[in-house]
Amino acid sequence: MTLNPSTGGHEELLVATGLRKSYDVDVAPVRALRGADLTVRAGEMVAVTGPSGSGKSTLLGILAGLERPDEGSVRVLGQDLVDASEAELARIRRRHIGIVFQSFNLLDGMTALENVALAALAGGSSRREATARADELLDLLGLLGRARALPSTLSGGERQRLAIARALANEPELILADEPTGALDTEGGQQVIEVLRRLHAAGRTLLVVTHSPDVAAAASRVVSMRDGEVLR
Repeated sequence: MTLNPSTGGHEELLVATGLRKSYDVDVAPVRALRGADLTVRAGEMVAVTGPSGSGKSTLLGILAGLERPDEGSVRVLGQDLVDASEAELARIRRRHIGIVFQSFNLLDGMTALENVALAALAGGSSRREATARADELLDLLGLLGRARALPSTLSGGERQRLAIARALANEPELILADEPTGALDTEGGQQVIEVLRRLHAAGRTLLVVTHSPDVAAAASRVVSMRDGEVLR
């Protein structure tokens, strides 16, 4: 199969402006984001780096439509995430955003094939189309021989590659990854980095939150966060 991106050129695929987010912790609020701005153009692989507590994961959650900011705006392919209803956010994620979690978030009672096919079914594919898509993605990511395996029997690197396959199930224009190598050993981490490189080389647009210098080195652009702001 090919990995033809859904969006070509260098248009602004994601634009976030003035993002602010605070959490109430005990008696003192924690200001996770303090006016963060970020633009990602189609075809870029952007690595977001910074120390723990700098706001990276909060930023990713808001860009994925999983959290709402206290202030600011987020647009993906021109669609407003901040004022969208929960149903609209779910639709945008299904059709346009693939999310790769550090903790994998796989369904342990389903096989590798079923995990990927379920995501395709949720995106509107028929069962036959979803199975074919899952087969293609598992083959692409070197997991076809593990298609009938449960996630609990896979190595960490295999589980993360499976999570990436699931994120690609509906041909999303934007892939968001939260510390994709953070829970892996060196070998598993290198396998995932190679997958990210291949996706970027094929024209995919990726935003990756990471502490890893190796992941950052694979990106086309690196931005740093500190104290809830994206540094220029």
